[in-house]
Amino acid sequence: ARLGLHIPQLQELGQRLAEARRGDNPLLVTRAYSELAAYQKRHDVNPLRGFLVPLVQTPLFISFFLALRGMASAPVPGLQRGGLAWFPDLCSPDPLYVLPLAVTASMWMVLELGAETGVSNPGTGTVRQILRLLPLIFLPFIIHFPTVRPQWMKCHPIGCWGDGMSPHWLLERAIFTYWLTSNTFSLVHTGVLRIPAVRRRLGIVNPPPAPAPNPSVPRKGLLGQLKQEWKEAQALQRGEERQRRMRQQLQEAARGPLRQTFTHNPLAPPGGANPAPPPLPKRPWKETLG
Repeated sequence: ARLGLHIPQLQELGQRLAEARRGDNPLLVTRAYSELAAYQKRHDVNPLRGFLVPLVQTPLFISFFLALRGMASAPVPGLQRGGLAWFPDLCSPDPLYVLPLAVTASMWMVLELGAETGVSNPGTGTVRQILRLLPLIFLPFIIHFPTVRPQWMKCHPIGCWGDGMSPHWLLERAIFTYWLTSNTFSLVHTGVLRIPAVRRRLGIVNPPPAPAPNPSVPRKGLLGQLKQEWKEAQALQRGEERQRRMRQQLQEAARGPLRQTFTHNPLAPPGGANPAPPPLPKRPWKETLG
């Protein structure tokens, strides 16, 4: 919430930094970066803090995933009778594909509502579009087609495969149940934080409204924004390489003898290899005839 109040200023400073990188001017890049760092320090905001919670949750999710995967592959007797409705056995896949589709839909809702709870602005368009595609990208990997695991397929806590075959993921209902439950709690938590009374009680500042898009500036799609960011990264790399070469030359000059420089080519003959021809005599009649 605190970061949302400073998004316009951070975007303006970030735009200056991007323009300085495109201009390939190290002095302007250093100045723009110093202004951005000073603003973040003065207002105690850092966009990287938003990645702290996912970094903490990712190892926990992987640990639960591997643990449930191993328990379902064992199988644990309690999981064989711990389900409900159409999935009483949590150690077998879902033949109706309801759980994989529900997990995909809940994941999309968590990402969409999580982005809306923060700040909706054009500057985060690229990130939001990529996040919207993640559930669809994950769906082919988490859904499976065979209902019964073949006898020739060997299963381990990380996957199933047969002789001469690539790993084939068979996610059991236990994993989908945990995943769907976790997404449901995330949706409830996000929905509660969207209530104005709760936000006032917790002292959460409402995010500023999104600025109106400038009609004179052409809107770029996802590929256009990715290309622009790639060009900016290349310009930054060129600037860093130039700075590295300059530092290397200064270090070599400090360690070794001074290198003599010339204002002309010292290897050229005194008169030049091909002396210039003498000027032609003036022809005054040519000037009078026009």
